[in-house]
Amino acid sequence: MVVDHILEMLAGATLLTRHIKLRDMDPEALIHAKSAHISVARTVAAMDQADGIVIATPIFKASYSGLLKIFLDLLPQFALSGKAVLPIATGGSVAHLLALDYGLRPVLQSMGARHIVQSLFVPETDMTVVDGQFRIAEQTGALLHEATYHFRRAVESTTDDRFLGHPRPVRTA
Repeated sequence: MVVDHILEMLAGATLLTRHIKLRDMDPEALIHAKSAHISVARTVAAMDQADGIVIATPIFKASYSGLLKIFLDLLPQFALSGKAVLPIATGGSVAHLLALDYGLRPVLQSMGARHIVQSLFVPETDMTVVDGQFRIAEQTGALLHEATYHFRRAVESTTDDRFLGHPRPVRTA
């Protein structure tokens, strides 16, 4: 729901958005790292074409989800090269607040992300659904709005030199 909320905030004439849910991918292909499987290959191709990626995960036991870990492990080393990334997490306790910066950010950085926007943790207590409408507490909503604004600016500022400082993966035609 948080990702859908972010994508609504990003929607507009200048950005095309798409919500890819890892849980909808073939589980056997993910577990066995079958990168040629259609569900994996489609997702990797979509990521390759993207200028920015929102990565959202629940936090369990002070770490991002195993499903996300499996997916990131099967991506090419520099799959995020030249891309802006917005890491978002949800969880039951603010005790997990730093899991994004200590666990996920180094992985994203090692994959060549051009710009990693300040991560945001959304506590479960700040999210509700009222009459079918997703709501976020005011203070967290303001932080989410700010993070989304920074992400949009990073994506829109993409230029030909976006690969400076990062290896560019070999691209096949």
